[in-house]
Amino acid sequence: MASPRLETYCCPNQDAATQLVMNFQPEVFCGVCIGSSSISLLLTILQLLPKKGQSPRKMPKASSSSTILLLISICDILGSLGMIFRSSVWLGFPGFIANISVVNGTSVWPSVFCVGSAMWIQLLYSAGFWWLFCYAVDSYLVVRRSAGLSTIVLYHMMTWGLAVMLCVEGITLLYYPSLSSCENGLEHAIPHYITTYAPLLLVLVVNPVLFRRTVSAVASLLKGRQGIYTENERRLGTEIQIRFFKIMLVFVICWSSNIINESLLFYLEMQPDINETPLKNIRSAALITWIIMGVLNPMQGFLFTLAFYGWTGWRVDLKWRKREIPWESMSSSTVGENTYPSPVNYQNNIHDSKKIAATDSQQTDEAISMMSEGNTSSDDRLTRSSPIYQGW
Repeated sequence: MASPRLETYCCPNQDAATQLVMNFQPEVFCGVCIGSSSISLLLTILQLLPKKGQSPRKMPKASSSSTILLLISICDILGSLGMIFRSSVWLGFPGFIANISVVNGTSVWPSVFCVGSAMWIQLLYSAGFWWLFCYAVDSYLVVRRSAGLSTIVLYHMMTWGLAVMLCVEGITLLYYPSLSSCENGLEHAIPHYITTYAPLLLVLVVNPVLFRRTVSAVASLLKGRQGIYTENERRLGTEIQIRFFKIMLVFVICWSSNIINESLLFYLEMQPDINETPLKNIRSAALITWIIMGVLNPMQGFLFTLAFYGWTGWRVDLKWRKREIPWESMSSSTVGENTYPSPVNYQNNIHDSKKIAATDSQQTDEAISMMSEGNTSSDDRLTRSSPIYQGW
C-alpha cells in the first residue's frame, strides 16, 4: 500500500511508531499486499480489455476526460506492480531485507531498493490522485464549455510535475543530510507526510465540490436545451450524479484507513513510551488499520473501473482489429469553437444560426454522454431515443 512509513523505514534511526507497524507480522502483511494487488491488477486489466459482442462506437476522438480515466487506471496498475515487486522481494529475500537501515552497512543496494520501491509506489498513487482532481476539473469545464484541445497537455504538466516535485521534495527533506544519517525527531519527517497526503486531501475536499457544481450545471444545461426538464433528462442527470458519487465512495473506502492509521501513529509518536498499557487499544487500532490499508489501497484500481465503466464482462475479445476502445467517449473538448454568422444577408444569417444551434445542441449531447458513460447497460444505450444518446 501507499504510506509514508515505507520511506521512513529506510532510515537507520526509525521512530517507534514506524517500527511498530513495519515489524508487525511482515510475512502476513506482504502476503496480503501481494494477494490484493494481484487480484486488483488482473481484474483491472480484464475490465479495460475489449469484450466480445461490443459494437464499437462511432466517435471521432477520445475526450480529455475519458483519457484521464484511462490514465488513472494505468497509475493504479503500475502502483500495484510496485507493491507486488516490493512485497515479493520482502518475502523471498529476508537476508537482503535485513540489511535495510543497517548503520555502516557494507552494501547500499538494500537501501536503494527500499527507497526506490517506496518512491515508485508513492509517485504513481500520488499521480493518480492528481489525475482524479483533473477529472473533476475537466468535467466541470466541459459542461461550462471551457475545455479545449490543449487542456490534456496542461493536465499532464500539472499532474506529473506536481507528483514528481512533491515526491522529490518530501524524500529530500526526510533523508537530510543523507540516507545513512537521517535526522532524529518527528520534525524532519513532517514535510514528507505533508507532501504525501496533500493530493489525497485535495481530492477528498475539492472533488465533491466540483462534482456538485458539475451536476448543477448539467441540470441547467438540460433545461436550456428545450426549455423543459423531461423525465429522461432528469434520469440522465441522476445517472451522472450517481457516477460521481461512486467515484468518491471508492476513493473514501480505499484511503480513509490511511488517514486514520497516520493519525494514530502520529499520536503514538508524541508519547514518551508507546508501549505503555493505556496505549494498548491505540496500538491495536493502528495495526488493524495497517492491515486494512494493505487490502484496500491496491483494490482502488479495480473498484475505480467499476465506478467508471460498470462491469464490462468476462468475454474478452483478443482478436487484433482496429476498433474503438471501451473508455473512448465524446466531449465538448473535441469540438471546435463556434463560428458566428456574418450579417451579410438575412438568409445566410438564418442558415448559420441554425448551424450554431445544432452545434450547441451537439456539444451539450457530447458533454452529457461523456459524463454518463458507464452508468447504464449496453441494451439501454442501444434503445435510448433521446438526442443525448445519438452517436452512441
